[in-house]
Amino acid sequence: MNIHLGPKAFVLGHPITHSKSPALHSAASVVLGSSIEYGRWDVTERDLPREWQYLTENYDVRGFSVTMPLKSAIIDYLDELTPFARAVGVVNTVFWRNGKAVGHNTDVSGIVNALTDAGANPSADSEYAIWGGGGTATAACAALAYMGAETVHVYAREQSRTQRVQDVAEAVGVEFVFHDISDAGADAHRYAVTVSTLPAGVADLILEPSSAVARNSVLLDVSYAVWPSPVAKAYEALGGKSVSGLEMLMHQALDQIKLFNGYELEDRLPQELEILAAMCQSVGLPARTKLPVQVFDQMKLIKTSN
Repeated sequence: MNIHLGPKAFVLGHPITHSKSPALHSAASVVLGSSIEYGRWDVTERDLPREWQYLTENYDVRGFSVTMPLKSAIIDYLDELTPFARAVGVVNTVFWRNGKAVGHNTDVSGIVNALTDAGANPSADSEYAIWGGGGTATAACAALAYMGAETVHVYAREQSRTQRVQDVAEAVGVEFVFHDISDAGADAHRYAVTVSTLPAGVADLILEPSSAVARNSVLLDVSYAVWPSPVAKAYEALGGKSVSGLEMLMHQALDQIKLFNGYELEDRLPQELEILAAMCQSVGLPARTKLPVQVFDQMKLIKTSN
């Protein structure tokens, strides 16, 4: 076995040249004093078997950040899944504990914290919406359940394409209600929290001048290629608050950093606010003034036994 010197972590996926994860992780490592070197490793689903073997045999790997198209495929190489990963059905984080490769999903924490930082404070009778029914919508469903949702309204083109979100809703004990995406603009006023998981540009025409949004409501647009996005501008023009998916990315990376460095999700990192400040600066976000919500309690996620 030819172990390269020093502990490593990588973001895996294809394409990943645009990934901001190395900037976030490297900035955190400087403040934390971590010796883990973080880099990109471009891997397609077809090449995953060969690359997994190469990386785990030739590097002292402490963790992987996993992006598309590997979030489901990588499960076959893991020894265990956390309750969050089992509930969501996809993995975006791999770490090692006691010699075992463990899969987790930190997108749930990323979404909870992005919404919380934006001022989302839903009440017991609040309603929640998700635009889109793809992979990120599964994490959004779990995150909204963690925040207290009892029903999640999902807007998509076809209900058949939302099956994985329906599966997550069943797993976490919330009611799933399907709506056609064409109704999303007219219904926007119903929701205290809306998460758009649609690709960049797809949500831009959902809101019209005749649309309305609830007072103190929050829209998380997971797309951040252009910010503020047109839909974020439209939402704020109607009186709501919008938050970028870059906030989600930053917060989910913080939990990955904990796991890669041997901490648990319920732990606080030394100098956590300073770490967050460095991470924010690395991607152009404002510094935090308070510690993030710790998202680890599976009982808050999974409300019923199935």
